[in-house]
Amino acid sequence: MSAPSTEITSRDAVVDAVRELLDNLPDKPGLEASRDEGRAVAAIIEPFGLPSDIVGAVYAYPAFREGFLDPKAIEIRDLKELPRLFLGLKQLDEFSLPRHWQPGEALAVQQSEALRKMLLAVVSDVRLVLVRIADQLNRLREAKNASEAVREAIALETREIYAPLANRLGVWQLKWELEDLAFRYLEPDTYGEIASALKEKRDDRVDFIEEFQETLQRALQAEGIEAEITGRPKHIYSIWRKMRRKDRGIEALYDIRAVRLLVDTVGDCYAALGIVHNLWSYIPGEFDDYIANPKENDYRSLHTAVIGPEGKTVEIQIRTHEMHQHAELGVAAHWRYKEGGGAPAAFDQKISFLRQLLEPTEDGADLLDQIRDDFFEDRVYAISPKGDVVELCANATPLDFAYQVHTQVGHRCRGAKINGRIVPLTYKVQNGDHIEIITGSQPQPSRDWLSPKLGYLAGARARAKVRNWFRQQDRD
Repeated sequence: MSAPSTEITSRDAVVDAVRELLDNLPDKPGLEASRDEGRAVAAIIEPFGLPSDIVGAVYAYPAFREGFLDPKAIEIRDLKELPRLFLGLKQLDEFSLPRHWQPGEALAVQQSEALRKMLLAVVSDVRLVLVRIADQLNRLREAKNASEAVREAIALETREIYAPLANRLGVWQLKWELEDLAFRYLEPDTYGEIASALKEKRDDRVDFIEEFQETLQRALQAEGIEAEITGRPKHIYSIWRKMRRKDRGIEALYDIRAVRLLVDTVGDCYAALGIVHNLWSYIPGEFDDYIANPKENDYRSLHTAVIGPEGKTVEIQIRTHEMHQHAELGVAAHWRYKEGGGAPAAFDQKISFLRQLLEPTEDGADLLDQIRDDFFEDRVYAISPKGDVVELCANATPLDFAYQVHTQVGHRCRGAKINGRIVPLTYKVQNGDHIEIITGSQPQPSRDWLSPKLGYLAGARARAKVRNWFRQQDRD
């Protein structure tokens, strides 16, 4: 693995201690690759302003995972938080798509949603999920040198799990690259056609956009509006998705030529919109006000498309600098506002919740309890022998799991193994437990299972299945 060209620049004491520790490890085959991996993932998470102990863990985890870093060395350096974070990263590292799932096979919506929920639920610090998303992006980048089968497997996992999760958490800066790289590996011909079409027209488009920006900048300055105007990067996956949705060729899309205006206030956004529409005719049906009506993920911006010079269409996005920061970094952008002492005037309720989700509360409330109470409604997520994630109610037992898998599995249940060890049927399932049910040849439920005091079943549906079985026996 080659060393990344970018490297995190923080000189925080914890990060420095970790880097010094890694630099002083005895040289062994594979160590430098582990150090490179840590540096690469750390560079990806740098813009998100994560705490120093998490950044330090990101640097050190690959070396720890491969056995190059002795836990005792961590204790000597007084890096007490790292083992806890390593455990969380290890849990996420073991997470993957079901083993029986084949490339090209659609993953059930319910299953993919359960997988994403479980990613958030299995760790005590949800910010580690952001690290796992960054790690997935690094794996995608490195996969360009891997075999086609490996590239496809990583890309499928990304498309089904990590890109939607990045979108859910509002980490769009990572989402866009995850989507583009996954699309590139899964549909290389289509990706290449769109990339070539964009490249062929690039020189003409650049000259056109530069003149367009100069005209717009002069008009804004004449009205006293300070604006930063840039060309907007195009994401190939989003172009392909829009081509499919609108059933158009690439040249029929209005946003192939696109600019972005960043202004200081919401008032300036609407003033700039008026200037744009005075300069050029807008295209009916192509205006969206996501400031007055934000998207579900709290994305805010004005979108319009106009018929510019030479009759060419141009899409224009207008937003404040604060909105742009949020659009690039999502929820993580607000960590920085908070740390800097300032805060945006108002947040959508969902963003307020996501901030709580991604940063510990000041009163030290347990973050995982908060997630379960507010988001997962006291659910736990277990893993079947096939690798499927099974969603269960709080305090669920292996017997609840058996009935959730199939009624007959529950009726024939004789015992259970959790993570390879036999446990009583009253065991309380924990997030991430691997459960294997031991069955007999004939159904043989026990009436004890119906007693709440004995604790065999927590779920009402499972108890109803047991009652139905006994009713059937009584009728027979």
